[in-house]
Amino acid sequence: MKVSRIAAAGALAGATVLVLSGPAFAHVSVSAEGTAAKGGYATVNFKVPNERDDASTTKLEVSFPTDHPLASVMPEPIPGWTAKVTTSKLSTPVELHGEKISEAVSKVTWTATGKGVEPGFFQKFPLSIGQLPEDTDELVFKALQTYSNKEVVRWIEVQEDGAEEPDNPAPVLALSAATEDHHGGSSSTEETEAAASAEPAAKTTTTAAEPADSSDTTARVMAAVGIVVGVAGVAFGVLAGRRRTTV
Repeated sequence: MKVSRIAAAGALAGATVLVLSGPAFAHVSVSAEGTAAKGGYATVNFKVPNERDDASTTKLEVSFPTDHPLASVMPEPIPGWTAKVTTSKLSTPVELHGEKISEAVSKVTWTATGKGVEPGFFQKFPLSIGQLPEDTDELVFKALQTYSNKEVVRWIEVQEDGAEEPDNPAPVLALSAATEDHHGGSSSTEETEAAASAEPAAKTTTTAAEPADSSDTTARVMAAVGIVVGVAGVAFGVLAGRRRTTV
């Protein structure tokens, strides 16, 4: 009986590791450096992991929300990539921070000039954006990730309240409460320096990609350990049962 309990405990431990580690699904996401305060400016990063073993990510297209238009969007030069900012006329001009806006950024496209984001790596794509809207708590950016084999992954599904996360969620930027200086995580000096250093296209010198996100690797290792522990526990229980039967 004691042996059977040990075997059951081993199997349960293995199953628990699997549940806790869960399937580690990486997807295109967006986050602010510091804060993204309503009414201010912020530097944000679109994080793009490569989820394929036999292809590189060679293009990223990010569409900007039209219900909360952004008039200022400046990409940071990235070695090995070019960046293109597309502006479009708004169907209906809107008043943004006391000014009438009839044109806003509709899309930013990054295209690799070298190998792109290779398997096992990820890349961050920084942008300086503003002024952020004051009448919403988040901004939804729909993104298209193109691989070297021509496959296109559409990260465009919007998370519904109370529902499970969709398979291909759109990147969402959470906005914090407005600050007195209305510059959020970036000072006016930083914005000026960013504007002065911005270039129409990124340099074409390719550098080594950044290492893959360690959380994915950790999850996979934990899952493998869980499987080994669970199988060993079950096998031990079976062998113990056979020995008792023989005796």
